[in-house]
Amino acid sequence: MSIEAQTALAPRAHVVQFYADDAELVRTVCAYIGDALSDEAVAIVVATDEHVKAFEAALVARGIDVVQARARDRLVVLDADDTLAKLVTRQGLRRDAFDLAVGDVVREASKSGRRVRAYGEMVALLWDRGDVTGALELEMLWNALGIEVAFSLLCAYPASSMLDPQHIDACHRVCELHSGIVESHADIGKRAIGSGGNEASRAFKRGPDAPYAARRFVIAALEELGIPDLIDAAACVVSELATNAVVHAASDFVVGVSFRNATVRISVRDSSVVPPTERVSSSTATRGRGIAMIAALSTDWGVERASAGKEVWAELRCSSAALNP
Repeated sequence: MSIEAQTALAPRAHVVQFYADDAELVRTVCAYIGDALSDEAVAIVVATDEHVKAFEAALVARGIDVVQARARDRLVVLDADDTLAKLVTRQGLRRDAFDLAVGDVVREASKSGRRVRAYGEMVALLWDRGDVTGALELEMLWNALGIEVAFSLLCAYPASSMLDPQHIDACHRVCELHSGIVESHADIGKRAIGSGGNEASRAFKRGPDAPYAARRFVIAALEELGIPDLIDAAACVVSELATNAVVHAASDFVVGVSFRNATVRISVRDSSVVPPTERVSSSTATRGRGIAMIAALSTDWGVERASAGKEVWAELRCSSAALNP
């Protein structure tokens, strides 16, 4: 989802941005909140004092009367640190406190009959403090509130804080808990399936959302090719290969998809020359099993040297039923 598309969010949409720096965040939030205020909707901002000041300055530069918007309760601002202090105890996140401190604010805003847009960064504060579980729980509380009340929600995390290898699974879970991702930097270029009809490629910038974006790209390519029976396996394969490029190669990468002779080939090219290794892991291990999974899902896989790095590829064979429906 682009920044432009995100400004037309439907009720109950819950999107996330992994931003490179504060300037990128301010641009996104200003577009998201500014469009709401210009369209007579209600905007709720849960952010740090530093970010609130930056957002309001950008809104003023856009020609929005922030003072009047606050006075008319069309711009409601909550301090993220103060609000989070009400929600978190030594025992963990208090759901009843979230309902009072955040839920009641959203409900009150919705009573006006106007559309409601919310922006929140308490999840990022929890993540940065090392409370990854708390961040995921808070995302789920936002989702539960979204079932009760119709409002759209934008969350944001600093991209740099999401790249710790030990939290990559939790990062995937963050993506799953949102209905969309603001593609501000993960997708840096693409070549759609062309006149040959059987190939597609796209380049991605290194970032926590890049494996998720690569997964969606491959799914869309296989849907366009009319090969639905391989989507689940292909999505798992590209997720692992892209995650390896982001976490282990610390690199931007290019995903390729091709279809020939009843075989789908998925490749990921990154800038590292170090090949992936298949490690022996216990049956209960939650990490270190990616290459083994790729080997199990594919008919063949391998690594090739590229001009500036390597290309890891996997091939998946279509069933006869899929080719002859």
